Amino acid sequence: MKELGNIYLSWRVGAGHRRYIVGVIKNNASKGIRFSYIKQGVEEAQKAGFAPYTEFPELHKEYSEDVLEVFGQRLIKSERSDINTFYDFWEIKPRYRSNKYYLLAHTQGLLPTDNFEFLADYYPVKNLCFLTDLAGLTSKKLPAESLKEGELLNFKFEPDNPHDKMAVMVYKNNTHIGYIKKIHSRVFHKNGGGKLQLAAKGIDQNGILKKVFVKVFF
Repeated sequence: MKELGNIYLSWRVGAGHRRYIVGVIKNNASKGIRFSYIKQGVEEAQKAGFAPYTEFPELHKEYSEDVLEVFGQRLIKSERSDINTFYDFWEIKPRYRSNKYYLLAHTQGLLPTDNFEFLADYYPVKNLCFLTDLAGLTSKKLPAESLKEGELLNFKFEPDNPHDKMAVMVYKNNTHIGYIKKIHSRVFHKNGGGKLQLAAKGIDQNGILKKVFVKVFF
């Protein structure tokens, strides 16, 4: 898994609201899987109503036991009848389908019951491929016909963005569609990341673009 660095825990009030990076999961060959909160992110998020993850209530502790077991509960069950459709959508490589760290990173551990996301810090290595849903769509209210699945997109940096100095703007031709999410945007700034490509992978619409998943790949 050369493409995977740390996985960051993101939280927000709800759709259309700012994301706060409140924790980090580290995978170390000698120390194993560890989880801890990020002080600055937590302090900012608490002003918006953030409460710690139920199984990890202590904000100043580094957790080293049952980290993947707890967060892994967010992953789809492998015995589901639609599991292959799930793997295909998220571009899950067959050899990693039982690897909880990889699955959490590549599927973001999304649940409809809370506002946590798990955002991996990727490296621009050969054959890198992952999905990310665009930020900033709520305020855009773009017509549904603005984008179709499979269409190639382009991007440019926005270093003056007050919320994220690594902000990456996503365009279809000259139309600004949205932003690459925090943490996921970092890979574009790393050596070789400027050559990454984008394509629309999944679109949720109801008259307007409500959610757009983008495939990031070489």
